[in-house]
Amino acid sequence: MASRSVMRSLTRALRHSRPVRGFRALGTSRILSDRSKIAEALKSSPASMKHQFPADYHIFEDADLEMLHNLGIHTEWVQHNARPGTLYDEALRYEKGSAILSTGALAAFSGAKTGRSPLDKRVVLEESTENDVWWGPVNVPLSENTFKINRERAIDYLNTRERLYVFDGFAGWDPDYRYKIRVITSRAYHALFMHNMLIRPTEEELLNFGEPDYTIYNGGAFPANRATDGMTSGTSVSLNFKSREVVILGTQYAGEMKKGVFTIMNYLLPKRGILSMHASANEGKD
Repeated sequence: MASRSVMRSLTRALRHSRPVRGFRALGTSRILSDRSKIAEALKSSPASMKHQFPADYHIFEDADLEMLHNLGIHTEWVQHNARPGTLYDEALRYEKGSAILSTGALAAFSGAKTGRSPLDKRVVLEESTENDVWWGPVNVPLSENTFKINRERAIDYLNTRERLYVFDGFAGWDPDYRYKIRVITSRAYHALFMHNMLIRPTEEELLNFGEPDYTIYNGGAFPANRATDGMTSGTSVSLNFKSREVVILGTQYAGEMKKGVFTIMNYLLPKRGILSMHASANEGKD
């Protein structure tokens, strides 16, 4: 669909043309003339321009591109730990179906998946977890090779994106028992969701964040390959405790990241004598 600015340009172009009574009255010279005006209008339309941003547009100069390059990701436009206002703006600009509700919340479109896909969740079967996980219909094993294929598929997809979002946060509020989580995603709505979900580091903690304990590669807008061994659909949420990574394909539902973090906590904390809980508490103004 043409943008409003394009339609205004086209209207002006046609307004200065001679009036006609139906399309049969249009001659070849008239058609060529209108085509010329239309082409000129399209040249100056937003849809035809390369990505341009206001000079004061909020870009994080501290985005560590080398951090992503070491993972095989080479996208140059990266929002690293962006503020909620920036993520709102990014979602409204670039993500179809995004809107601000009357409550001030951001409404986002998650594609075909509007809930979790538990039947598509996998845990990598390897020596460190082989005897500790209750394998079965809930904890379905996945080979390390298939995980590598899915990881490469997610990274390949992220490399096709013009812009990426990285969020660093803590899973767990207690400094002695929390884990550092890094989310790499192509959607501002995903980054905003995890900004709300995880414990946000202070500025000092971000400066000293270092390497994350676990990294989530969210390539959910791109499907898994059904022909890959261990895949039963185009959706895959895979967790590898050995490499400390989560790979998401084929679902844009943000709750998969949250549940992925819960799974990590529910596996690691009992080993340290801590019972993890899926709970929260709100404190009133008074």
